[in-house]
Amino acid sequence: MIGELGRRSATALLVHSTLIQAVTFLVRPATTYRALELDVPGFALGLLAASYAVFPLLLALPIGGLVDRLGERRLMAIGAAVVLGCSAFLLFWGTSVPALVAGTALLGAGQLACVVGQQAVVANNAASSKLDSAFGYLTFAASLGQALGPLAISVVGGASIRPNTQAIFLLATAMSLVMFLTTFLMSAKASRRKRAVKGEAAKGGSLALLRTPGVARALATSATVLAVVDLTVVYLPALGAERGLTAATVGLMLTVRAVFSMVSRLGLGTVSRRLGRMRLLILSLAISTVALGVAAIPMPEWLLFVVMAFLGLGLGIGQPLTMSWLSAQAPEGQRGRALALRLAGNRVGQVVLPSAIGVVAVGLGAAGVFLASAVAVGGTMLLLRGVRLDD
Repeated sequence: MIGELGRRSATALLVHSTLIQAVTFLVRPATTYRALELDVPGFALGLLAASYAVFPLLLALPIGGLVDRLGERRLMAIGAAVVLGCSAFLLFWGTSVPALVAGTALLGAGQLACVVGQQAVVANNAASSKLDSAFGYLTFAASLGQALGPLAISVVGGASIRPNTQAIFLLATAMSLVMFLTTFLMSAKASRRKRAVKGEAAKGGSLALLRTPGVARALATSATVLAVVDLTVVYLPALGAERGLTAATVGLMLTVRAVFSMVSRLGLGTVSRRLGRMRLLILSLAISTVALGVAAIPMPEWLLFVVMAFLGLGLGIGQPLTMSWLSAQAPEGQRGRALALRLAGNRVGQVVLPSAIGVVAVGLGAAGVFLASAVAVGGTMLLLRGVRLDD
């Protein structure tokens, strides 16, 4: 169980978390394959990745205030409806680069609303001492979705290097519909009770949170990790195409990465209490840095699967730890705002980092993108010197 949520609501929340990630990790690689069909150059793939973050970057903070005032379930329903519309749009009209960019941007906006709502449910219904564990469950469900999405590409794509993207978009539309319906299985009672106790969020909450020592650097770490997950989703298909790997193989590699992210979140609360959040976070960044650097080196297919497993372990830990820390720091009534602030920082990273690193693909190809990503993740360890995340 997650805090005060009943079994039905907790199950619906975890299913919703799984489905939004499954759809996202199904649609985004599909847009890459569709772009490759249109002979889009390497740097444009970086812009396609960045378009996913543009609308969410503008909407993150307003949505954070909205969820604290109106409730998590309504926001999750709105987000699911946007994702459903986006999937249908790509199915029927995703045949040009502008359409792919527009569809990707809408996907980012809908995904943001879903995730802010989900995270606020956990933050408002779990005790501070249980936040690492509760967010571990939520992100475990998210990782399950991140595994199912690419797995679906493997099933649909078969042995072809470039899969049938139309079939993928059709599947995404069906999954989005199920997600939208799942929203209404959640109870709003606990949410209403929490908001009645909290009242209105304090003015200037976002600025106050940013002034908290270490918060800006922790947000930068979160943004870098998430941007690198995005780059992996976008550029692993390109790397596979360069090395002659089938779409099924690439899909399985993305699934392996997501599965090992799931593994890293099992018992996260226990491991965090024993090692401390900071040590665990730095360890995860070190593993990710090494895995990204090694992925840039030509290697046998089986060895790249091993590298993706380690990359999943490393990248899987950072997100729930930053979620639980910010939730613990935020005053009651502002936790949705705090989580949205984190997501806004993530979106800045998703705009800036893919656009900058995408330029590398012009000269060095997809392998150069992985190498540049390793440098970016390694640099975040320097940012975290002196920051305490265990308070």
